[in-house]
Amino acid sequence: MSDLCVRPAHETDRPVLERLWLMFRHDLSEFGGQLPFLDGSFRSERLQAALSDGDWAPYLLLSGEHPVGLAFVRGLTGPTRVLNSFFVVRGARRSGIGSRAVREVVARHPGPWEIAFQDANVAAVHFWRRVATEIAGDTWTEVRRPVPGRPDLPPDVWISFTARGVRTRI
Repeated sequence: MSDLCVRPAHETDRPVLERLWLMFRHDLSEFGGQLPFLDGSFRSERLQAALSDGDWAPYLLLSGEHPVGLAFVRGLTGPTRVLNSFFVVRGARRSGIGSRAVREVVARHPGPWEIAFQDANVAAVHFWRRVATEIAGDTWTEVRRPVPGRPDLPPDVWISFTARGVRTRI
């Protein structure tokens, strides 16, 4: 899977994003114990915000014509960008698409960044540490923060770094 297109998502992409979101939330449910609602869906306020709030930038990841993931950035008007949601479908994982997509999204929004993940998600731990090093060398940091409103969950891991625009290795 060498071809990758990272493009801004629009309201017309909502049906595709909703399906990708469902897969993303399903994957994450393993680490937070969330069950779907009675209709089989999961919480989707981040999806709604990404498509309607001017402080967010939603991206659709494509391989050829096939949707392979999503990336939602928030904090565009604040001092720090947050990669709020990031997902690559299982069939495209371990192909390099994920790290290439992150580097492209981050390069579009230079400045301070934060990305959260769970310690229990071993693949995410390795992925995000590697990507942070690719983008920021050894200048990134990692801290643990409690999950708001969920004292029953272990803290999230937050990686912070500063992106200087085009300073990425592809």
